[in-house]
Amino acid sequence: MTTVRRAVLTLPAAPLGPDNPLPALRLLARAGIPAVDARDRAALPCDMARQLGHAPLRTVLPTRVRDGYGRERTPTELDTIVIENDRLRVTVLPGLGGRVHSLLHKPTGRELLYRNPVLQPAAFALNGAWFSGGIEWNIGARGHGTLSCAPLHAAVVTAPDGGEMLRLWEWERLRDLPFQVDLWLPDGAEHLRVAVRIRNPHERTVPCSWWSNTAVPEAGRILAPAETAWHHGYERALRRVPVPRTTDGADRTYPLDAPHAADYFYALPDGQRRWIAALGEDGAGLVQTSTDGLLGRKLFVWGTGPGGRRWQEWLTEPGTPGYAEIQAGLTRTQLEHLPLEPGEEVSWLEVYGPLSADPAAVHGPDWAAARAGVEHALAEALPRAGVDAAYEEWRAVAADAEPGPLLATGSGWGALEVLRGGYELPGTPFPDSLLGEEQRPWACLLRTGALPDPEPGAALGSTPVADPWRDMLETAPADPVTEYHLGVAQWAAGDLAQAVRSWERGLKNAAERWPLLYCLAVADREDGHRERAAERYAEALDEQYGGDPVVTAALAREVIPALLDASRTADARAVLDRLPEELRARGAFRYLEARVLVAEGRPDGARAVFDAGFEVADLREGAEELGELWSRVTDEPLPAAYEFRMRPADG
Repeated sequence: MTTVRRAVLTLPAAPLGPDNPLPALRLLARAGIPAVDARDRAALPCDMARQLGHAPLRTVLPTRVRDGYGRERTPTELDTIVIENDRLRVTVLPGLGGRVHSLLHKPTGRELLYRNPVLQPAAFALNGAWFSGGIEWNIGARGHGTLSCAPLHAAVVTAPDGGEMLRLWEWERLRDLPFQVDLWLPDGAEHLRVAVRIRNPHERTVPCSWWSNTAVPEAGRILAPAETAWHHGYERALRRVPVPRTTDGADRTYPLDAPHAADYFYALPDGQRRWIAALGEDGAGLVQTSTDGLLGRKLFVWGTGPGGRRWQEWLTEPGTPGYAEIQAGLTRTQLEHLPLEPGEEVSWLEVYGPLSADPAAVHGPDWAAARAGVEHALAEALPRAGVDAAYEEWRAVAADAEPGPLLATGSGWGALEVLRGGYELPGTPFPDSLLGEEQRPWACLLRTGALPDPEPGAALGSTPVADPWRDMLETAPADPVTEYHLGVAQWAAGDLAQAVRSWERGLKNAAERWPLLYCLAVADREDGHRERAAERYAEALDEQYGGDPVVTAALAREVIPALLDASRTADARAVLDRLPEELRARGAFRYLEARVLVAEGRPDGARAVFDAGFEVADLREGAEELGELWSRVTDEPLPAAYEFRMRPADG
């Protein structure tokens, strides 16, 4: 019999720490439509051409940036939920985005996923903290989702076969969409069923993105039923390449043969069964397949260059085997968003599990024969008609089934949205009992038309930025706290000038000025007013200094670069020297120390900082600032410990 039970997993883990208390106002890069080779432009599928670059995010509001983690790991107990039958054991981390941490095939003892032996957050999610390994669920926009390290609601539901099924659900705040992920193992089954549903309860069209991301050992071959793929690398261009061998003759279906990090979005023909597999030398490994609604398939490789290898080491520990990612999404590429009409929902079924095919065919020179061998093995193990029938049965009898008592609890934001909108969402309850302290001011705004007075010294908290909340803020009494939140909502909507006016109005009578000064400083920076931005950043830090140390650290990390950008090196030095020694010892501030030393004309001092060693825990993917700073210090090659550059040398 299949069971669903709570368990505990102990891993060396770096604590997530506090979220960044500053509003995430930074404007994201305007990606738009990437460059497409002229010969490929005419061959774009119509839906792909229409959806490329559609509705990119302006910011990651209303979420907060998660950058409070470090790199010191200690044994930590993690709550898990285990789904198990006599063939497969599935370990889920409900407190970390519902990540499937392990997929163990019991008859062979084979771990089918790349199972990270540590939990090391890194700045890969849209809002910061993320970790590698397992199967993750990414909703919202291109990139690892904002729920990567956040708790989801979890409960047992009756599965389509009458057994037990695990339901995970939450309200995704970037796009304001509720979703659910149902996982179950029929008795005796070797493959995990995963049904996903995303609903748009609003009266407006909402851009939607979903990619299921599976980490697999990189020592093997990745197979998918395609002869071409769209290549997207750190050059930011999109071009069509042959599969398996690209134009340079290298076989990119072997991750260890790729010199540079890149995405390969496979061009699966219309009508083709959707699948992707990662198989080892013996022809055995993991297969993922789905109903046709999950259109896209992708391979991500880190590449064998020094930057890619350093990132692999950064995300786990030295000596750990590397990994690649096989992904499946609603669109052909991750550069697209699917428009979800008012009241519309989208759903599909995915299946994950073991697959074995003839290794001579899998690794043979004939790509068509390799694909055919895998497809034949898949048809025997998981007939396409059976997957489609399982999906229809789930839709009919299980999708709306009410969950039992909570096994894990997510956030209260869905409860707040249901309270505001009165939405009926069978199967994914968001009762008032889930409302927490973060939602309390906004529930008050709903009831009374005004935000409550904050407690003295209390943080202002996260701002809901959807249109209905902005409308309520515009009609609420215009006190400084309301003007602050209104400005954040206007900024998120792209009304930058009006946001500045709201913050300036709030500043006139604010008892606590630094949050509004900070917002105005960001607006000045985005508008190119470096000197005024630096002045306001510094004033915000001066007014806040001596308060919450988490706020002090967050402000200081932005104040010092702003002062350097305004050529106010002496002021940047004064801020740095004023900080507590414990704070200055952190890697991010050691890096800022080196920047200040270079600006002071003291490259030898900056070199000493590098030689002593430091780690910036929340370094962004593809970051090049360490290499750029090193090049201002010396002409010597960048030490391997600081080599995180991902672009090709001529990119």
